Amino acid sequence: MRVEPVDWVEIPAGVVRRGTPVDDIALVADRYADTRVPEAWYRKEAPCTEIRLPAFRIARTPVTVGQWSLFAAATGRPIPRAPENHPVIGVSWDAATAYCRWLGERTGDPGVRLPTEDEWERAARGDDGREFPWGDEYRTGLANLVDTGIGTTTPVGSFPEGAGPFGVLDLAGNADEWTSTLYAPYPGAPEDVPLVEDWAFDPHITRGGAFRHDRDLARCARRHGAYEKDLAAIGVGFRLAASAVGPAGDGSGSP
Repeated sequence: MRVEPVDWVEIPAGVVRRGTPVDDIALVADRYADTRVPEAWYRKEAPCTEIRLPAFRIARTPVTVGQWSLFAAATGRPIPRAPENHPVIGVSWDAATAYCRWLGERTGDPGVRLPTEDEWERAARGDDGREFPWGDEYRTGLANLVDTGIGTTTPVGSFPEGAGPFGVLDLAGNADEWTSTLYAPYPGAPEDVPLVEDWAFDPHITRGGAFRHDRDLARCARRHGAYEKDLAAIGVGFRLAASAVGPAGDGSGSP
């Protein structure tokens, strides 16, 4: 059983302007008031902090049904009934991490994993702290979100004009993406931000939003989660990450 190589995007070492300034939270909530998202949900993004990250790799697109099906066949899991070039959805966090381990073994790249929340935001925001992966203004047609009226997943990479600053696709919409990060308030968060989200189906952060979500979830700073048990209905999928490959191709990262 042959697996196709991952289309990695190399993200250089740099600083991500993570989150949203506390003083801007009310403005953000007002800007997206039509989505009926309460201000408290945005307060999880505060404060804004500059985080320096080493170089890493991230997959250009989410894991597809076709890629997942090889793993499912090898491990006795159900094979989704969806086009092979669509993102796989309905995947639990444990299953996503199992796929990473399996793929690492198959490809000889044991560092394959889920991205951290900070890595995901770095890939989406680049160096300039933009609001959306493509820039500061929202425009219908740059991501598969509810305003397109599509109502389901689309082939990965269908919205190339919505690419992030490093060329990563589908960071907004199509499938909500698991990260490896457990939910917790950011250091220095407002006191009313909950310490745990015990109403979530899973404690790990997701990013980017899915086809069923509104434009607020396309924001690079927006922290989300799996709040319903039916992960297919809410469109939860994932993409791969790994440490940067060192000069000798050993996965050790930049010197």
